[in-house]
Amino acid sequence: MKKTVILLAFAIAIISCNKTTEVKEFKTAYVDTSKLMEESTEAKDIEAKYKDKSKVMGNQLEAEVTRFKSEAANFKKNAQANGEAWAQQKGAELSQREQQLSYAQQAMLQQLQQESGAEMDSLVISYRKMLKEYGKEKGYDYIYGSGDASPSILYAKDNYDITNEIIKKVNEKYKAEGKKEEAPKEEKK
Repeated sequence: MKKTVILLAFAIAIISCNKTTEVKEFKTAYVDTSKLMEESTEAKDIEAKYKDKSKVMGNQLEAEVTRFKSEAANFKKNAQANGEAWAQQKGAELSQREQQLSYAQQAMLQQLQQESGAEMDSLVISYRKMLKEYGKEKGYDYIYGSGDASPSILYAKDNYDITNEIIKKVNEKYKAEGKKEEAPKEEKK
């Protein structure tokens, strides 16, 4: 009986030694996202579009600023001649107008930022979709992103996604530490 156990153990050891370890190689690549956005024709077109729009809107605002500066120069010349009451009234009007011009400039910049930001966000979404399709077509396991923003995975096969497992783990840990949401306490009467 002892010989059988020893022979069996020896046979298992030999079989396990002959078994080669499978190493799965992953096909990976990366995309320099900053370079992609700098050299993409569509991104360049969006940038040019908003540069032109900014120039047109800026020219309109500049005309208003020029008129304001002219009125401010005339105010300084005529302030003493027209008296203190006129100067106070006209000064208040000019101050209000200057504030309106400042608000108009801020609104213009905010509008341009929102519009261009929305278009660029849409572009990024379409690029991610294209990269996912490209990754599947070319057989990549992962496509990473690099550039100014923090590196990220732009594509990965679904079977490598461990997000749900991690969520389960962190939720279990959170619950185990007693940090679960408490029921609202009843008010004392």
